[in-house]
Amino acid sequence: MAKPKNETAATQLRKDDLIVIGGAGGFIAGSLVRYFAEQGFKRIRAIDKKPLPEWYQRVPGVESLCMDLSEWENCVRACEGAVEVYNLAADMGGMGFIERFRVECLRSILINTHMIEAAYRAGAQRYFYASSACAYNTDLQKDPQCRALKESDAYPAMAERGYGWEKLVSEMFCQEYWAERGLRTAIARFHNVYGPNGTWDGGREKAPAAICRKVVEARDTGRHEIEIWGDGTQTRSFMYIDDCVKGIDMIMHCDKLIATPINLGSSELISINDLVSLAEKIGGLKLKRSYDLDAPRGVAGRNSDNTMIQEILGWQPNTPLKVGLKKTHTWIAQQYKDRKSGKRTVS
Repeated sequence: MAKPKNETAATQLRKDDLIVIGGAGGFIAGSLVRYFAEQGFKRIRAIDKKPLPEWYQRVPGVESLCMDLSEWENCVRACEGAVEVYNLAADMGGMGFIERFRVECLRSILINTHMIEAAYRAGAQRYFYASSACAYNTDLQKDPQCRALKESDAYPAMAERGYGWEKLVSEMFCQEYWAERGLRTAIARFHNVYGPNGTWDGGREKAPAAICRKVVEARDTGRHEIEIWGDGTQTRSFMYIDDCVKGIDMIMHCDKLIATPINLGSSELISINDLVSLAEKIGGLKLKRSYDLDAPRGVAGRNSDNTMIQEILGWQPNTPLKVGLKKTHTWIAQQYKDRKSGKRTVS
């Protein structure tokens, strides 16, 4: 079978078409802004509620606005003149955040509700929604050696409390805006995105960043110990950021995927214990492990079934974890060093 010719923003848009990206002060959306800017798009509007100095990435030449997209008036302003709208804005973080702040996570439904209506009224051609594997039925994720999750496994619905249910309901909004109003929507279910220029400290960071930071701290302090949340047997797949932004672009511009949720994640399954071992190898040290069995740990196992994305796009996220984690570790080590020397860093 011939490999599909994938459409992208570069093949469908003019360089002066306005691209709007919500959540751009954060990790993934900030990387998406840079991705489009590097392709030569001249009109990008980036929005986040964080003050501009706290954004993870600021890209020269981009219109960067500090606005809370849970407010309707701000969404109207954000979408003015937009040809494409990418909604990655949400209150979220790693498992420590989404288990402890479920109300905050649920309130993100206001962002998508207002943004998709504002995009529709503005006459946008396409709308992207960043969903999550947390939308999947938790009953299928009770074993570390779980089977990979197919897109159909979201129903019968039993999503992760708070964050997962918000994602599932927001997906429905995207599907109905296509069915009832003809707005081309795209829905990607992210599986644990990691890489440089993201959260690595403070409570919102995900496992790869947290473990890399702990390895860096252990080397610096000489205390060769690491605390692991849970018993370490829980399994996940982790997708490198470069694969994520490339996948967003292709999914957004594939007419076969309009209003169709699809996995965007690596299928390389690893236990948290083995993730620690990989980080130790990259850091060049061995740590004494302790386990906090009362800490947030999420589901026992979760992996991405990439059959659908391979069949439709002829592609899947393919950066090996050992490659992406080494780049992430190097970046976090520099951030740690800069912070210790008194320089301002992202966290």
